[in-house]
This record gives sequence, structure tokens and C-alpha cells, in this order.
Amino acid sequence: MTDVQITTLIIGLKTLTLVLGGLITYLSLKAYRRTGNEALGYLSAGFAIVTLGTLLAGAADQLLQAGFEVGLLIESALIAAGMLVIVYSLYTG
Repeated sequence: MTDVQITTLIIGLKTLTLVLGGLITYLSLKAYRRTGNEALGYLSAGFAIVTLGTLLAGAADQLLQAGFEVGLLIESALIAAGMLVIVYSLYTG
């Protein structure tokens, strides 16, 4: 595979991740609003943070030309934070 093909594949998969993460966030937020269950609210926030990590990593790499490593650092930090919120939502729920 060429570098262009790999970059195109990464962008496609990151886009799919954004769409699916956004859908999960929307559905869990909708469930939280319907039930008022606090754990669902935290779950929604956790998925939103994870999805935001993917978005910001791509923006840093592609739009700001910050480089792959900076994008990966941003993504990893926000995924870890999002997972922490998700674990909290499951622990308290």
C-alpha cells in the first residue's frame, strides 16, 4: 500500500468512528433525557469525549498540520478520559 492509500483508509475509518461515536452519543443522551437516569448521562458524556478525541486528533493532524504524533497524543488522552467517565457511569449505575 502507498502512503496515500494508507492515509485515505485512515481518514475513512476515522470518519466512520466519528459517525458511530456521534450516533452512540446521541442515542445515549436521548435515553438519559427520557429516563433521567444519571448513569446514562455520564455514559453519554463519556462517549462524547471519546468521539471528540477522534475529531480533534484528525483536526490537529490534517488541518493544523501538527503531525501524527500530536494527533495521537490528543486522541489517546481524550479516549482515556472518556473511558474513565464510561467506567464511572457503569460503576454508579
